[in-house]
Amino acid sequence: MQTSFVYILECADHTFYVGVTANIEQRLAEHQQGKYDGSYTSRRLPVELVFYCQFMDINLAIEFEKKIKKWSHAKKQALIEGRFEDLTNLARKNFKK
Repeated sequence: MQTSFVYILECADHTFYVGVTANIEQRLAEHQQGKYDGSYTSRRLPVELVFYCQFMDINLAIEFEKKIKKWSHAKKQALIEGRFEDLTNLARKNFKK
């Protein structure tokens, strides 16, 4: 099986971009070069790789990428900083009245 990576970039405007790739070095270079004109990161250069994790199953990588894309900025920051105990408390909650 091919190794896949889920990664988080911090953009120049301090927003986060989450992606998945098989080649993290190449993908980071593509982001830095603004390879895809008009893309989210091409308008927010430079970007910095602030987090990545490795998966042996691409399906699990895609599932994790989709999950963290929905997370708040604060929750992504906790993941980046390794504050795993804070992740549950930073979950968005929809309280019904």
